[in-house]
This record gives sequence, structure tokens and C-alpha cells, in this order.
Amino acid sequence: MRSLIRFLNAKNVKPAEIHRQLVEIYGENVMTDGMIRKWVRQSNDGRTNVHDEARSGRSSVVNDGLVAKVNAKIRENRRFTIRMLYEEFPQISKTALHEIVTNRLNRKLCSCWVPKMLTDAHKTKPLGCALTFLTRYSEDGNEFLNKIVTGDETCHGFVMSLQNQNNCRWNGGTHGPPQQNKFKTTSSAHKIMCSVFWDRQGILLVDFLSRGETINAVRCCETLRKLWRVIQNKRRGMQRQGIVLLHDNARPHSAGVTQNLIQQFGREQFYHPPYSPDLTPSNYHLFLKLKRDFGGRRFESDDDAKNGVHQWLSSLAASFFEEGIDKLVLRYDKCLNNGGSYVEK
Repeated sequence: MRSLIRFLNAKNVKPAEIHRQLVEIYGENVMTDGMIRKWVRQSNDGRTNVHDEARSGRSSVVNDGLVAKVNAKIRENRRFTIRMLYEEFPQISKTALHEIVTNRLNRKLCSCWVPKMLTDAHKTKPLGCALTFLTRYSEDGNEFLNKIVTGDETCHGFVMSLQNQNNCRWNGGTHGPPQQNKFKTTSSAHKIMCSVFWDRQGILLVDFLSRGETINAVRCCETLRKLWRVIQNKRRGMQRQGIVLLHDNARPHSAGVTQNLIQQFGREQFYHPPYSPDLTPSNYHLFLKLKRDFGGRRFESDDDAKNGVHQWLSSLAASFFEEGIDKLVLRYDKCLNNGGSYVEK
């Protein structure tokens, strides 16, 4: 919330207008007008930290004895999760266990690839998109979410590697045991690429490319024409209610010929900020689960891989797709509150 105040203040929006917009999105129980003016003054005075300053208070229930017991248990199995530790120490709350593990002992290491280190200038675009999205959602609610059609491309190998999350280990610093080698899965020479489009109700289109074919603007337009035909057959009500296309700004998507086709068909397109896979439902929801579920699997042919994808998509419940679109609200809200930085979860 404070990041949003700082963002709007940088755009010379008056405190009273900031308060009005926040009330419109979050309701009457949002931050008071006086508190907003306070944060505007502090921002104008040069404050950049939007978090509370450290302050004294009641001492934590965490003590050295608890830390030692938890540390001993983790050393027995460095792939312990907080939930597993809670089963071993039911007398300690999950919050206290999380404090012990992350602040007093270890960090669970798992690299997360991001496309770019965001500068303050980059962060203004996700902030602006977040404000637009949440305002639209505040006005239209689920009717807005029901209009969203999202899609992206993914590369599917004949040998699917295991996800990093499945191999996370607690790192106890220099005092821990030597890191075990993790051998790379044999690289697959055969990969197939497909475009997947879906909405809150389920899968709309799975479009596989031929071997050696790549995604360019012309191929992207072919896929979009197929998508429009599928929507006409599967989602006739969408034609009347309107469609909001949500995909990233990769070069084939943002090319002039692609944009002209979208305008020609009269489709609304929600602007997606650059370098923001964390705000793309296919990346943070659909493809993430696909790669987790297919980790370690092998396929013998193109048809075998395609059938595997189709069967997996058909097995997903409708609630899975609804959840993926609904997460956009939470993620854009987090984007506002962390100042436009990447949303990790």
C-alpha cells in the first residue's frame, strides 16, 4: 500500500485523490487520509523505505534451546519442510519454526531465474499495470476475470528435467555438510514447442509447432486465428460479453502484424509490463505445474509427447484454471505492495 502511495505521489497525484482511489479499490477500511498524507510527506522528504522501522517490543518465544533442537533435526535431513518440522515439534507454532529456520539458522536455497534486474524506472510499469488491473477488478469483479483469455508458449522435451524446487536443501552456512553433486539430466535433442491458450473455464487451444519451426509474428497470427475460431465454438457467450487478451510482450506478440490482427478482430488487449513472467498466468500457474508433474518423464516420439500433454491437460479440474486466473488479483496486489518488484509467490 505504501509503495502505491509513493508511486502515485511521484506522478504528482494529490493526497486526497490517492485516498479516493485507494478507497475505490480496497474499501472504506483502507489507510486513513491522514496516514496517507503522512507517508506523502515522508516520501517528499526523501524516505524510500516503505517498511516499518525496527522497534522494541515483547521478546520472542524463540530461545536457544528450541533453536538447538530444530538445528539437530535439520542436520538429520536437510530437505525438511516447515510442515514436516511442525510434525516433529507440535509444541512450536509454524510461525516460530519459520523464524528459527530462516532467521536463526538457515536459508533454503533454490535459484529463481528472472529476466532482468529491475530498476526504479522499470518498476513504474508493473505498478501502473497493477493499478489499472485492480481498478478494473474493483469495478467489474469476476465479470472482468471471466473475459480474460491468456496464453503463452512452452518447450516440451522428450526428457523432462526435475524442477529445482524438488531438490532444495537447507543450507547451514560453512558448518553444514558438503553439498552433494546434482547431475544434470541428459539433454534432450528432441523438443517440441506449443502455444497454449486458456481462460477461467479451461483449455481453449493447444497448438503444437512442427519440428524445427519457431514462433514468429506470422506463426503467432495463425495461432490467434485458430483461437478466435475455437472461442466462437466453445465460448459463444464470450463474443457478446467481450474478450480481454492477456499475453506477454514477446516480439511475435508485439509485432505490428500481430497487433493489427488483434485490432482487426476487435479484441481488447490488457497491457503486460516488460520483464514480468511473474504476472503471466501460464508461467506462474499452468506451465509450473506441467513441469513439476512431468519431471523425470521420458517420451519416445513427438506423438507420445503430444498425447502426454493433451491427457495431462484433460485431467485438470476446472477449478485449477479458475484459481490460476484468480491469482492475478493477489499477484497484482503484491506487485503494488512491493513497489513493482518481482512477485515470488
